[in-house]
Formats: sequence, structure tokens, C-alpha cells
Amino acid sequence: MLDEAKEVCPTTTQSLLKQGYTLVDVRERDEIAQLAFDVPQLIIMPLSELEQRYAELPKDRPLILACRQGVRSLKATYFLMNKGYTNVTNMKFGMERWVAKGFPIQGDPGALANMPSSGCCG
Repeated sequence: MLDEAKEVCPTTTQSLLKQGYTLVDVRERDEIAQLAFDVPQLIIMPLSELEQRYAELPKDRPLILACRQGVRSLKATYFLMNKGYTNVTNMKFGMERWVAKGFPIQGDPGALANMPSSGCCG
């Protein structure tokens, strides 16, 4: 049985990134093209590609997974835990809270309003 996933908010994510954590954006490429996290060493790994590409993710660095609201990234966090990744954390509230807090982005924060809210895989 898997342990419960660790979750942090965007504010905590900011301090963890300064401590060497790596942010993994699991949103789809069209979403990222409109609005992206502006952090060093960002890894783009859309959820739709995760099953085929997860082995590209480093196991020797702590990872924080993020999406728009924290739903898809939580799925990705559990997926990686199931594949033997031990240092993975979900960023709850996702890009929406990140933008609301005024954290660094590239693109148009108004793009969030134009994107359909994604429950599962949309």
C-alpha cells in the first residue's frame, strides 16, 4: 500500500525551490504555451506523456509536481510513488494559487480565465 502523498502550497514551494527542489509541470503543452511557471530548472512533463517518459525524471533530486489546480499533479505524484520515486511532493492549488500569490510566471495570467477548468484529464 502506498503512503499518502506529501503536499505543499505554492508559498512553501517557493522556499523548497531555493533549497534545490525541482518543479515538474504536468499541465499540457498548450496550457504551458499560454502561461508558464518562471522558475529555474523547470521540467515540463505533461500528464499525457508521463507514463511513457517518467524515467527521464531525476530520482536523485526532490521533485514538486504542479498543474493548474493540484488535481492532475496529485495523480502524477502517486504515479511516481508507485514507480519507486520516494522524494515527490504535490503542489496543491497549482498554477491558480501561484498566480494569485504573484509568484514568477511567463505569459498571460488572464489565460487561466480562458482555459476550461480541468477535473481529470481535460
